[in-house]
Amino acid sequence: MIKQFLSLAVSGLSALAAHAEIINIDSAELARLAASGVPVVDIRTAGEWKNTGVIAGSKLLTYFDENGQANPPQWLKQLKGIAKPDQPLILLCRSGNRTKAASQFLSEQSGYKTVYNVSNGLNAWVGENRPLVPAATSMAVCAQGANC
Repeated sequence: MIKQFLSLAVSGLSALAAHAEIINIDSAELARLAASGVPVVDIRTAGEWKNTGVIAGSKLLTYFDENGQANPPQWLKQLKGIAKPDQPLILLCRSGNRTKAASQFLSEQSGYKTVYNVSNGLNAWVGENRPLVPAATSMAVCAQGANC
């Protein structure tokens, strides 16, 4: 009986270790982490980037396309060109909803250890009058299909 309990306990701890730590952050923490070199991955669509602009230095890598479809394996392949699983990264979308899904994918299936989720997304950043740059600047650096 004790052996079964210990076996279950060890299995449970192993499962927990396989999941990423998802940390919800606000705009101030986003700015601080980005300034320290943690990559910011903007998972919005190209149309959204062009419409609003982007945070300077962010990497543009759409998770859900305009039709709400995602290709997690392809996205992950490109993401690994931005940050390896042992490196922290910040995920950003418009409101924080899409990044929840992407964070969960990274946590459960991809081996990433630390994922920062910007809780209220770019909406909060803009609401605090924080700076944006034209998307064309970042899109030229991070063309679709490129390892950014």
